[in-house]
Amino acid sequence: MTAFPEVDKVCYEGPQSKNPLAFRWYDENEVVEGKTMKEHFRFSVAYWHTFRGTGSDPFGPGTMVRPWDDGSDSLDNARNRVCVAFEFMEKLGAPFYAFHDRDVAPEGKTLAESNKNLDEIVKVLKDEQARTGIRLLWGTANLFGNPRYLHGASTSCNADAFAFAAAQVKKCLEVTKELGGVNYVFWGGREGYQNLFNTDLKRELDHLGRFLHLAVDYAKEIGFTGQFLIEPKPKEPTKHQYDSDAAACINFLRAYDLLDHFKLNIETNHATLAGHTMMHELDYAASQGALGSIDANTGDMLLGWDTDQFPTNYYLTTEVMLILLKYGGLAPGGVNFDAKVRRESFEPIDLFYAHVGGMDAFARGLKIAAAIRADGELAAFVRDRYRSWDTGIGAEIEAGKADFKTLETYMLEKGDIAPNQSGRQEMLENLINRYV
Repeated sequence: MTAFPEVDKVCYEGPQSKNPLAFRWYDENEVVEGKTMKEHFRFSVAYWHTFRGTGSDPFGPGTMVRPWDDGSDSLDNARNRVCVAFEFMEKLGAPFYAFHDRDVAPEGKTLAESNKNLDEIVKVLKDEQARTGIRLLWGTANLFGNPRYLHGASTSCNADAFAFAAAQVKKCLEVTKELGGVNYVFWGGREGYQNLFNTDLKRELDHLGRFLHLAVDYAKEIGFTGQFLIEPKPKEPTKHQYDSDAAACINFLRAYDLLDHFKLNIETNHATLAGHTMMHELDYAASQGALGSIDANTGDMLLGWDTDQFPTNYYLTTEVMLILLKYGGLAPGGVNFDAKVRRESFEPIDLFYAHVGGMDAFARGLKIAAAIRADGELAAFVRDRYRSWDTGIGAEIEAGKADFKTLETYMLEKGDIAPNQSGRQEMLENLINRYV
């Protein structure tokens, strides 16, 4: 029995289409800069929002109509939910999905019972992956939902919480490997602090570093070769999270000798909360060789929290794709829709409208970014702006052939700097508008 009887396979119909269940821009076989769109994006559906989201908020209970879900934590309901999820992803044409362990399988009264439940659902996931060819982009453990993690997981003041979290990640790593997952994500949901008066910050950071080293060691032991990812976020649910933005994460990884083992999973709404643009976070991470994957969503600029809305803004997706094309793409990461339909969009069909729009927005952004790069006007401006570094004193500085004494001599002889040139910000913004 189908969960979405009104939907056939979502197909590409072109820019003139008015069909909300068809792609206007996303043609998975279209080649852009040497790769198909399917290869560029590696689109992934977030199991937690799409198949577990209820539409609840602090002011009211859930609103989502999900006829296939009886609301229980039974294994039968979890099995049925998997089948619905794969029907959705197959009809959408998404090649990947992502999950937390507690999204797909009910948590038991004990760790042993939770592990047993997860094993039961993994059997169904494996069958559905084999039937559809859909793959696991990444797995992760929910180390923030259960009250045992109210002080954090690896950064908890309670050593038992650290131990339980380690056991949970051990199991989730095994499951991710069994399902062929190509990445594994750490999101520090409660790895931070609310108040420094009761916090030993240095000790907590040391414990977090130790935890991640233990994960690296166990991955080697079981032969898991997927990419480890850390997802930056500055706040929510803690006042300050240790993985606050790309720069903080990279600094932490360097300080604890983990940079060779981890890259970053950058999320748009988290970048906003950190006071950055998504373009900034992507460029910074990629410039350090640490960009691994992205969570595709957006926030509401009038709201100060993580709203996880679907991305539909072509300017946003163009900026993202300019950076991804600049640095050669995301694989083995992908574009994961860590986004949820609005509380008011409660019917099952709204899940399709949201994902189709998000995929189209990224496809449009890709085509715009590729056109900007092909024309070369933007790149030429940037090259010209930095031309003083290509020869003379600039080239000597970059080559490490200058020191403070030689630079002083140079400026004493020259007297003052060459005149600065305009940054032409408004002209360049107008240039981008020509393509959008």
